Amino acid sequence: MKREIAQLLKDAVLKAQGAGDLPPFELPPLIVEQPQREEHGDYANNLALQVAGRVGMPPRQVAEIVVKHLPPAEFISRVEVAGPGFINFTLDDGWLARQVETILAQGPSYGRLDLGRDKRVQVEYGSANPTGPLHVGFARNVVLGDSLANLLEAAGYEVQREYYVNDTGTQMRLFNESLYARYAQALGREEEIPEGGYRGPYMVEWGREIAEVEDDRYLQMPREEALEAIGEVGLSKVLEGVKEDLELLGIRYDNWFSERSLYEDGYFGEVMEILRQGGHIFEEEGAIWFGASALGGDKDEVVVRSTGEPGYFASDIAYHYQKFIKRGFDWVIDVWGADHQGHVPRMKAMMRALGLDPERLTLLIYQLVTLKRGGEVLRLSKRTGDIITLREVLDEVGPDAIRFFLLTHAADSQMDFDLELAKEQSQENPVYYVQYAHARIASVLRYAGDFDYSDGDLSLLTHEAELALLRQMVLLPDIVELAATNLAPHHLTYYAQDLASAFHSFYKQCRVVSSYPEDMPLNKARLKLVKACQIVLAQVLGLMGVSAPEKM
Repeated sequence: MKREIAQLLKDAVLKAQGAGDLPPFELPPLIVEQPQREEHGDYANNLALQVAGRVGMPPRQVAEIVVKHLPPAEFISRVEVAGPGFINFTLDDGWLARQVETILAQGPSYGRLDLGRDKRVQVEYGSANPTGPLHVGFARNVVLGDSLANLLEAAGYEVQREYYVNDTGTQMRLFNESLYARYAQALGREEEIPEGGYRGPYMVEWGREIAEVEDDRYLQMPREEALEAIGEVGLSKVLEGVKEDLELLGIRYDNWFSERSLYEDGYFGEVMEILRQGGHIFEEEGAIWFGASALGGDKDEVVVRSTGEPGYFASDIAYHYQKFIKRGFDWVIDVWGADHQGHVPRMKAMMRALGLDPERLTLLIYQLVTLKRGGEVLRLSKRTGDIITLREVLDEVGPDAIRFFLLTHAADSQMDFDLELAKEQSQENPVYYVQYAHARIASVLRYAGDFDYSDGDLSLLTHEAELALLRQMVLLPDIVELAATNLAPHHLTYYAQDLASAFHSFYKQCRVVSSYPEDMPLNKARLKLVKACQIVLAQVLGLMGVSAPEKM
């Protein structure tokens, strides 16, 4: 709708210029917004205020000229010039009512757009070090990434969802040594946990499980061979648990990519040769460095340590080379935590070194989540005295509450997640409030039973509450465009609450199914409206990965 109105404004300006009412000037971006006050209509634009200085006229005069030349549009009932020169648009009531048929005809496709035009985009999210169970703070990463992937698909992009398994490097070495120590201890042998190793109770449990199955087989091997072998067992246990947790949360992936494969399949060697030929690496203090500072980075970065081992950034370069050059993605989005904020400049420098447009890589940085129970901040698990795992929170509040709550704030803002509020069955709990609207719709449709309302006359939908609900329903395409364009799934939660509020208000003011014969025509129209609302509400819940219950 916003783009439709922007096009009307553009056409009006061109007509006004052609008629000599406005001089030639370059149009600024035509931004159409929703006014905060109802009396200002449904949409507003400030074009006249933007260009008044260029055309040498008062803004209000410019606005009146533009309005005079606006072409007619069936969806607009009134256009007014307000204040110093705003142009306000009001949607036509009859057109709004007719959109019910559009929604019913399109069904689950309603709100889907063609912005992406099948452009291939990869969203990489999750990617925690596979060294233990998933921490609850990790949930914001995967919920954000998965909902973003849903949005981009709805906007017409061809999306691949990927989990990057960090299965090599220093952290995996420490993990292997820690697990080996716990395994040895389970068999009564003294073995120290390495400095910086993993001491969580889950390591004790896994060490004992491996000892029960393998007895002392790994103790009989040369140590390095044993570390590698037991590490594979541990990695398998971690990934099995990660996949189970993510399945419970409704997170799905198209691909699980092994960091180790970057070295085994030769991608690291290929990318190092490209960097050498481009003059982007140099040796200093026994290490090999990437000259990021010459390409816009904050500082140069080690790619191969003096020990001969690749540094962390080496994997990043090889991985993105593999994504863009080998797999040919048009756009890559990496969802990273706040501790990676400083890595953004070096990643952009890497893109330039590979001869790629830095704009093709988007690093979506999210802030931390504070877990609370009422007013109390939670930092440790009551059950284990250790980290609070994602599984514990899933067991307590369920996947829908986790997903909805973690999407209620923009990614770049810190947030609190209150477990007690997430379990409340009241309108104070936003996910309950929205899901209850869907369940209430399902109840109305069950009550209507086999009643045929397919020939309902939508022109009968004239009640203020009906029109308010319709105004919310037709916003879905705009919300999808806004959230997808800005990579901001939090807009979905606000929209879902506004739509649910409009439905609850409609439900209280308008009886949908009446037994009086004279009410039958209105019953049919309202049942069509309710069914269409169910489609829109289920669609926005689905984009968030939240279920749309039939009963509560």
